[in-house]
Order: sequence, then structure tokens, then C-alpha cells
Amino acid sequence: MKNPFFVSVALVLVILMFSACTGNPNVKRVDPDAQIDLSGRWNVTDFRIVSSSLIKSCLDSPRVSQFIQQYSSAHNGMLPACLVDRFANDTAEHIDTSMLSEELKTAIINSGKMDFVAGGDTLAAIRNERQEQQSFASEATAAALANETGAALMLTGRLMYMGDRAGNISDRYYVANAELTDIERRVIIWSGKSDEIRKVVRQANFRP
Repeated sequence: MKNPFFVSVALVLVILMFSACTGNPNVKRVDPDAQIDLSGRWNVTDFRIVSSSLIKSCLDSPRVSQFIQQYSSAHNGMLPACLVDRFANDTAEHIDTSMLSEELKTAIINSGKMDFVAGGDTLAAIRNERQEQQSFASEATAAALANETGAALMLTGRLMYMGDRAGNISDRYYVANAELTDIERRVIIWSGKSDEIRKVVRQANFRP
């Protein structure tokens, strides 16, 4: 016959184990501007440092200002339109670099210095919609064909990484480059390098 005491203890342990497995996660809200480094890899803080430094470099560029003035004078006061390409990810990490290009695009649009035109999947969807309107929308409301704004500039960039490691210590270095190119003349009118990011990461539990 089984000992009632041991049966009770076993039952309590099973209940505790089940409770631990099904318990709610511990969630803590933090300041979005807080600098948090967990693994030493690319994170939100790094993104902000890189994007803000590139934005400042581009908007403060004398050559960019000169191009805008010359373009506006030659096109009855119109702002040059820019096409933004997704930043290349030259790191070994899975990083959504579209956040960088979108951040630059938003800042430049809000500065009032340039217009941006759609590209990539968005452009394909717009052209498909416009084509369908020719058949299904009223003549008064259908978007006209061959009336797009041509891009005068293209914004491109890449995120790069260098690393080194010895034992449980790793050295991580990130930097981003961006370029603004005059599409018609194929001339780069601005090239900027972000603030550099360097981290030394010591792993607590290292096993060679």
C-alpha cells in the first residue's frame, strides 16, 4: 500500500511543475529611448545612432542643397523626387535594414527638401491599380497614364560589420554608408558614413 504522505508530496510537485510551465510571462515596459544591450548584437540603440547621424549628414550637405536649388530653378520651383532603395545588409546577422532607409526617407520628407516616389513592390501595385482603373473607373476619376513623376535622385546604402573574438570576449564593430545619386548624370552628390558603433562583449558562460 502506498504511503499517503509520499502520494501527497508527489501530487503537490506535479501541480507546481504544471503551474510553472503555464504561468504568464514577466513583462516590463521600458522607456523607448532606453539603451538596452542584451547580446551585444545589432539593436534599437544602434539603429538610432546610425540613422540619426546619416540623416544629419545628408540634410546638412552643401552639395545636396546646391542640387535642390539648381533643380528647382530648372523645373519651375518643383522639388527633386527621390527613389529610396533598401539598404544592403553586409553583416552576418539577420537585420531588417528597411528600417534604416525608411527612417532616412521620413526625415528627408519632413525636412521639406525633397519629394519621394514609390518603388519596388509599391510601384508595381500602383501601376497595376492605375491600369485597372482604365477599364473599371469612370473617365473623370481614373488616374492618367504616363503621368508619373520621374525620380531625379536615388538613395542607397549598406550596413557593414567587422568582428573579432578570443575566448569568451568578442569585439563587434558596425558602420553604415549611404549615397545620394543624380540618376540622370550618374553622379553621387552626397556620400555619408554613420557614427561608428563598437562593442566589447564578454560571455559569462563560455565553453570552448
